[in-house]
Amino acid sequence: MRHLDFSPLYRSTVGFDRLFNMLDSVNGDQNTAYPPYNIERTGEDAYRISMAVAGFTEDELEIETKEHSLIVRGEKTPEGEDREVLYRGIASRAFERRFQIAEHVRVTNASLEHGLLHIDLLREIPEAKKTRRIEISNGGAKTAKQIEGETKRTH
Repeated sequence: MRHLDFSPLYRSTVGFDRLFNMLDSVNGDQNTAYPPYNIERTGEDAYRISMAVAGFTEDELEIETKEHSLIVRGEKTPEGEDREVLYRGIASRAFERRFQIAEHVRVTNASLEHGLLHIDLLREIPEAKKTRRIEISNGGAKTAKQIEGETKRTH
C-alpha cells in the first residue's frame, strides 16, 4: 500500500477548505523550492505570505492577481560584466510563484523589507453569502386573540 504525503499541497492556497486546497493544488502547481515562503494567518480573515527574495529590489518584483491566482514574479536586471564572481551562493535567477486564492480574497498590501516580500491578503465575504442565524420563536408563549362580536354563517 502506498502512502501519499499531501502536506506540500496545503502550502500554496489561502482561504479555501483543505479538501479544496488539495484539489486545486494538484491541477498544476509547480512545487519548486525557490524562493522559500511562509503563509500565516494574521487575523480571523487576514493572511500574510512572506517570501525570501534576498537581492531583489522593488523594481525587479511583480505581483498580480488574475482570476483566482496570485502570481509573484522576480527577474534580476543583468549585473555589470566587469564583476568576477568566484562563488555564487545567493540565487539570482528569475522565478514565478503562483498561489491559488479563494473567490473573496484580495491583496491589501505588499512590502519589501530586509529581503522579505510581505503580501497581505484579506478575505471579504459579501453580506449575501455570510451565514445568517435565524431566531426561533416559542409558538406556545403567544396567546391567540379572539375577535369580539358574533360571526354570521350563511349556508
